[in-house]
Amino acid sequence: MTATSLARTAYAAASQPVRTPRGTEYAAFQSVTARLSRAAENPRDMATRAAAVHENRRLWTLLATDLADPENALPQSLRAQLLYLAEFSLLQSGQALRQTDALAALIDINTAVMRGLSGITEAA
Repeated sequence: MTATSLARTAYAAASQPVRTPRGTEYAAFQSVTARLSRAAENPRDMATRAAAVHENRRLWTLLATDLADPENALPQSLRAQLLYLAEFSLLQSGQALRQTDALAALIDINTAVMRGLSGITEAA
């Protein structure tokens, strides 16, 4: 490789944008919610549904672990609300493995969290 091509590579635009922690959380919810939506569209595909539910459980478990950390800087009331959503999501995940219709609640919760992460609020 020549010095010129090395320079082009070094100063080329990054292939992945730099994300804030909030942006990373949004992207994680977006990815998992898309998988849940695909699973809801194909109710007979149990493998897709199980994989999507598993990823959703992993996401909410990780989030709950972070929320329970005493060093978490979010306000206590918000942490409590999110922990409640985590608990509900984990319970609803078991239901979603038995009933495809239960995926809708998981998708709705994740979508609401994504709205919160992006700063979008619903009109009252």
